[in-house]
Amino acid sequence: MFQAAHAQNVDWQSTLTDCLHELADNPNANLGFVYVTDVIAPYLAPILEALKEETGIDKWVGSAGLGVCALGSTGAHEYFEVPAIAVMTAALPEDGFEILPTIDAVDSLEYDSDPVNDNFMTGPPLVLLHADCANEEVLEIIDDIAIESEGYLIGGLTISDTPKHHIAGEVTGGGVSGIVFNPEITVATALSQGCRPIGEVHEITECAENFVIGLDGKKAVEVFQEDIGEILARDLQKVGGFIHAALPVVGSDTGDYVVRNLIGVDPEEGVIAIAAPVEHGDHLMFVSRDANAAQKDLAEMVAGLKKRSGTNIKGGIYISCIARGPHMFGEANAEMQIIESILGDIPIIGLYANGEISNNRLYSYTGVLTLFT
Repeated sequence: MFQAAHAQNVDWQSTLTDCLHELADNPNANLGFVYVTDVIAPYLAPILEALKEETGIDKWVGSAGLGVCALGSTGAHEYFEVPAIAVMTAALPEDGFEILPTIDAVDSLEYDSDPVNDNFMTGPPLVLLHADCANEEVLEIIDDIAIESEGYLIGGLTISDTPKHHIAGEVTGGGVSGIVFNPEITVATALSQGCRPIGEVHEITECAENFVIGLDGKKAVEVFQEDIGEILARDLQKVGGFIHAALPVVGSDTGDYVVRNLIGVDPEEGVIAIAAPVEHGDHLMFVSRDANAAQKDLAEMVAGLKKRSGTNIKGGIYISCIARGPHMFGEANAEMQIIESILGDIPIIGLYANGEISNNRLYSYTGVLTLFT
């Protein structure tokens, strides 16, 4: 049902030729996924036109990414800053999905399931989204889609110098687009964290917007210094990019949390600024980027998905943070090789994003794997 191919070459034409040459015949396929590296984003229109002509598939969804990744018969690969393309074709029931055109404003959402399929909304659908960071309302649009579709949202935030760097049936951009899958299309999806908690979970006892002033009744900076340890606390200028804030997900039975960057630490005022608004009574902890923990968590996540999916995995989509890949796992292709070591050569393609969407929430430093079963 699923076939995948990927390639890298000196320009988009030769890359596409190589990719199509590798792509196995899938005569019943009626849906295509395509991810390209941002360096060839300006050529999405001719790439899409060629894909439609060569495969006979009219419905495509995808995006340019800060990087792309793929897994298949030719191994596991991650591509950054080179002309690269990853495609996957799928044979699904004709009423099993519908393309979600670009929504570029919160008041322009007119979500509706396929009127010819009265059973489309028999349960929560899976919604794969590509959200353009250039749109200031992108987070509100995602929230509206979650409410209107009543679905389980996955996907990523994209960023590009090319305004139209999404594909949703056609080349588009400037908002949020993607695809909605009928609940009868069975999937298993999970998220892997790239940071490990340090210290305990604290209660925010004083704050203003995104400024954390008090934790557990003490100055926020004092608690922060206690958690990160004496060595790091000596020079708080060195914690940027290594230590982050994390907001535990309310009601999670797995200890889930969303990571947000530290914007600033003011030792004199005792205040910490984070990249998210907070309220009195919210909970917060501090986390650090940890390559070993990330590798272990990814392997455990994939193994858990494999156990849930059994032997009937057909293909998959993987959305990872641009701060992962070789930046976190140390070697080229190492992140995808972990997935390959557990799943084998299952057709999987994906992109490296500026933020990851899972279960309708926006994450950072995570990898979100969705398997079609």
